Amino acid sequence: MRLRYVCLLFCIFFVGYMKAGNTKISPDSLMSVMKRVADWQIADYPRHLHKWTHTPVMWTNGVMYIGMAEWASLWKDDSYFEWLKKIAAKERWHPAKGMYFADDICVSQLYCQLYEKYKDPVMLQPTEARLEWVMNHPSKAELTYEAPHSHDRWCWCDALFMAPTVYARMGKITGDIRYWNFMEKEFWETVELLYDRKENLFYRDTRYLSMREKNGAPVFWGRGNGWVAGALTVIIDQLPENYPTRLKYITLYQQLMKRVAGLQDDEGYWHASMLDTETYRMPETSSTAFFVYGLAWGIRRGYLPEKKYFPIMEKGWSALVRAVHPDGKLGWVQAIGSDPQRVSADMTEVYGTGAFLLAGTEIYRMVMEK
Repeated sequence: MRLRYVCLLFCIFFVGYMKAGNTKISPDSLMSVMKRVADWQIADYPRHLHKWTHTPVMWTNGVMYIGMAEWASLWKDDSYFEWLKKIAAKERWHPAKGMYFADDICVSQLYCQLYEKYKDPVMLQPTEARLEWVMNHPSKAELTYEAPHSHDRWCWCDALFMAPTVYARMGKITGDIRYWNFMEKEFWETVELLYDRKENLFYRDTRYLSMREKNGAPVFWGRGNGWVAGALTVIIDQLPENYPTRLKYITLYQQLMKRVAGLQDDEGYWHASMLDTETYRMPETSSTAFFVYGLAWGIRRGYLPEKKYFPIMEKGWSALVRAVHPDGKLGWVQAIGSDPQRVSADMTEVYGTGAFLLAGTEIYRMVMEK
């Protein structure tokens, strides 16, 4: 009798816990939808390679590779890793051409991920050479977006995902703190310029500091803030716990995610504009995916209270899954740009897939740890 009573109490507790947290997300459902999205993207990959915006080493594909590599780490064999390695080897492990331009080093995040699996130093040599040159010849350009040579520095918020994350990863791989120290200086100069401490959101660049939406709100771009959320997760993960300013990154991450969480719509999505969802009523999935990823990352590591943020994350993931077409294409992804634009259900982009896979893999790890 006593045993039955204990079992009953356990069941009540377990059901209550599941209702409070993980009701709809299962490992099987996560793997199924991620595989569908990953396989569609791989099949579609050759279609865009002729465009200068989608060459194998451009940031667009670079972001996709980052998510694909995380997905590859979950899959039962190395087939996805081999697909990525074949692309990287064909490019001889080189980033894109711009010595300073943040977007052109984004693909090196993939090279770091592949190095962590295969431990082949050749994979990192061109990236090391690029970063070494930049650190030894730092740009002195102004961060004002339209100033001469401003793009030699991280003068737009997207850049915080593209370049600092490479420095962070290389610092961890090599143990050379110069990477972190260079990143530190440049990262926080950009934050000081573009972070609105009243709104706890990021302007895309200095052109938007005085712009307003139709409803009078400041212009805060959904994906732009998604880039920053994604950047912070990578940087914090790479820095050692005793790094002097690691807590500063965590605090910024928590401030941003608290604000972001409060802007989710009733369907679980975020929009192209963070503060004008009347003008931009349609969902936008690249920002939604980055925010879901950021929430899952923080919950899993204890930086965000699970009771408060898990339902928001879960609702966002369910929304993302609804945006996946039967064939695996992720819809509602805003095109390449720098500010809020309208989106349709049929619009997709490789970086949307990358963000989706980042979110899914982080949630999967969380669920499995339960």
